Amino acid sequence: MNDLKKFFALDNPLRLLYHKLRAIAANIVYWFPSKGMVIIWVTWTNWKTTTSNIIAKWLIASWKKVFMFTTVNIIIWDNEYVNDTKMTSPDAFLLQRLFKQAKDEWCEIAVIETASHWIKMSRVWWLEYDIAVLTNITQDHLDLHKTMKDYVNTKLRLFKELISYERKPWIKKTAVINVWSEYSELFVNETYDSVYLYWKGNWASLVAKDIRIENWLTKFEIKLPGKTITIQTKLKWEFNVENILAAIGVFLSFSISTEDIQKVILSVTWVPWRMELIDNEIWADIIVDYAHTPDALEKVLTTLKEIWYKKIVTVFGATWDRDKTKRPIMWEVVSKNSDVVILTQDDDYTENSEMIIKDVIPWINRIEWQDFFIIPTRKEAIELGISSIWKWDALLIAWKWDEHVMVTNKWAIEWHDKTIIKQILKEIDDNKIIV
Repeated sequence: MNDLKKFFALDNPLRLLYHKLRAIAANIVYWFPSKGMVIIWVTWTNWKTTTSNIIAKWLIASWKKVFMFTTVNIIIWDNEYVNDTKMTSPDAFLLQRLFKQAKDEWCEIAVIETASHWIKMSRVWWLEYDIAVLTNITQDHLDLHKTMKDYVNTKLRLFKELISYERKPWIKKTAVINVWSEYSELFVNETYDSVYLYWKGNWASLVAKDIRIENWLTKFEIKLPGKTITIQTKLKWEFNVENILAAIGVFLSFSISTEDIQKVILSVTWVPWRMELIDNEIWADIIVDYAHTPDALEKVLTTLKEIWYKKIVTVFGATWDRDKTKRPIMWEVVSKNSDVVILTQDDDYTENSEMIIKDVIPWINRIEWQDFFIIPTRKEAIELGISSIWKWDALLIAWKWDEHVMVTNKWAIEWHDKTIIKQILKEIDDNKIIV
């Protein structure tokens, strides 16, 4: 099968036709289970999972029955599962089976994290979207799209088609768009029943102002037509304010009252894959995050720099057969914003991790074994990272976060960054590792 994949490129017409036929067959087998459900499409390069979870969990808190599929987790009404497929874009038969299960459990709304692969490979066939959310587009997936123009146009396709999908009687065809996102003008210029532009700028309809931290809460004001409301959230970091604005745009499209919006936003305490702190006795911040693009890494690292840590140590790698052109950009971002860089393995798939690591060396202007380390084994790299920090330092372990599998070029192995980190911390406490 892997040999066939190598022979037929991702954008090979035969391969694209194969995926479309599978999507058609899956819908027929499960008898078009998405029909009649309100479908929210969440797409961009970064933060898809975070915002999908915010939207879904707030809708559930508002007593809506929700089906959600993201890279990390799946929700069907009151049950939540780990997504162990390692795919944002699942096989069409898996997706339609989950839609059928959700329909059988009377779910009325679907929140679907939609990658460009879904659209390019027609896996969204028959999904008739009602709300489309876009926050940003930065370089990614050029292994499939080859150019940023094709990447952008692929995402734009569903926004163009939004108005033509079958209408549900109680929801408008709505676009929620970050006006600070590059290429946003292309999306804004399409036709919708309703559009919410958010983040910064007087032309936005949802703008966060006076962002502050008070009593362990993030607070900010949003000016709405005819009123200004105060939002309080237990979620930290400025980029979560950005994600919250996107979710509020979705909420307003459901005509949920501002009072209820304020209540459910305060009720959500955590969302997956975003700068999770791991408890430790070192008096340092150990942070895991799914940052895997230049833009995501820069946002996370610049956020950490604003906190004025004594030292920032970053452990990260590049994954397998994906877009190789973004690797030097990632290296540059990490090197610019970190005091110590530890380069290690990620999912290899058909590539060799040592060859991936060699790609970075020309791009990091550092002296190895001083503030730059190449540690091919991920556990050893994390051990070095933890051994390198002390009071008031920060350690960022990027990319794998809550995934439970790591794929080498030989086979898949059980792996979970957070579990490994906790094991290392325990070994330190037990004096099995000297720091």
